[in-house]
Amino acid sequence: MAKEKLSVVKIGGNVIENPEALATFLEQFSELEGKKVLVHGGGKRATHIASKLGIESQMVNGRRITDAETLEVITMVYGGLVNKNIVAQLQSLDTDAIGLTGADINSIASKKRPVKEIDYGFVGDVKKVNHISINKLIEADFTPVFCAITHDENGQLFNTNADTIASELAIGLSKLYRVELVYCFDKNGVLMEVDDDNSVIDFMDSGTYEILKHKGVFHDGMLPKLENCYHAIEAGVSRVFIGNPSIISNKNQKFTTLFL
Repeated sequence: MAKEKLSVVKIGGNVIENPEALATFLEQFSELEGKKVLVHGGGKRATHIASKLGIESQMVNGRRITDAETLEVITMVYGGLVNKNIVAQLQSLDTDAIGLTGADINSIASKKRPVKEIDYGFVGDVKKVNHISINKLIEADFTPVFCAITHDENGQLFNTNADTIASELAIGLSKLYRVELVYCFDKNGVLMEVDDDNSVIDFMDSGTYEILKHKGVFHDGMLPKLENCYHAIEAGVSRVFIGNPSIISNKNQKFTTLFL
């Protein structure tokens, strides 16, 4: 018997920061047919709120150093301000959404990122996804909306990369569903030329990815996203797409499809 389709959609920070773009995306997401899960971050909002509170944000290679004060801000912003606004907007669109961190129903457990050259602080690397518990919500016709926070099962919260959370959720739920993973951000897809929004790579298999990575085609922010994509495909996710938010409405002509 064929598995039922489920969509795991991750929305990027630039869209979250643009109220009009976010409203349009959420309307399209609400109209997306079938079972679905939404994942979001909120790093730019967290940086802004931290600055207002006099807390300096430290970034290394695009990754946030998360000390105890920063973790408090992230928890408030990701799990509160951003998550609940998204949930409220989805409710207004007749999508019965429920906002979650990885600690809720023990859905996503992580371990603290080990200290190597850099100590990232309270940053977690996902170790397991509780797909059974998450599926109880999905089967009850709720739409989970995950923010970028996980936990260690011993009371400690962690800041966790939202792209990674989306990938790991897709992998976990692929045990039960035919999962399509969609990364929505402010570009039309994976670009051959970073300054040319029309230079979209329409299809990319793992061999092409390795060649282009070796050539240095991908900018630093795209590489971790692509690593998450291929990790998901190799672990059983059926299809992965990268593009601007209109990708989920099938109204855009440009996006990237990834496969092995």
